[in-house]
Amino acid sequence: MITIIDITVPAEHFPLTSVLKTYPTVEIELERLIPLRDAIIPYFWVTGGENAAIKATLQSDPLIEEISILTETGQRTLYEIHWTNEINGLIQPLIETKAAFLQAASSDGSWEVRLQFPSHDHLIDFQRQVHRNGVEFTLNRLYNPSVPTEHGPLSSEQQDALLTAYERGYYSIPREISQQELGALIGISGSSLSQRLRRGTARLIEEALFPSSPKK
Repeated sequence: MITIIDITVPAEHFPLTSVLKTYPTVEIELERLIPLRDAIIPYFWVTGGENAAIKATLQSDPLIEEISILTETGQRTLYEIHWTNEINGLIQPLIETKAAFLQAASSDGSWEVRLQFPSHDHLIDFQRQVHRNGVEFTLNRLYNPSVPTEHGPLSSEQQDALLTAYERGYYSIPREISQQELGALIGISGSSLSQRLRRGTARLIEEALFPSSPKK
């Protein structure tokens, strides 16, 4: 069964600490984490600070191979960086236990993180690995979300798109992020994102309002 936890991690145990130490008023929000064979690629928003100075600080980190600025929205900038596989602590255990970042944001010298694990056993394995790496965190909440089963759950792509759209303010009035920006964030085109959101929304409507309708 899927397990979700909310944890608080001290800043020193989380990558990107150099930016927070140099620019304490800056806020960082981790958007997603993509593991590759020879690198780890995080996408994260930075609110506040000068892009050139922040980029220079990131470039001084020996674990960072590449840095790109993907988009800017008001005071927020979306970065993509390539970590080497030498990064450990919290990140490698997340990858090895197939955990998904649902949310991560810096706050008062720490990180508030929401993680999703494929099962409780994966969570236990994650805890063992991070403790072995000397990383301590505070568990704030643990829960197992229920998933509709009569028509089958949303696909992982649909769930990811809907959650990201909601969290990034795509459904807010006024809209806080454009379809193209959201698509770039997820890694697909704006038209593909639109189709994915429509299909996911249709499935949720079927589950909530037409529970007896046949599966399409």
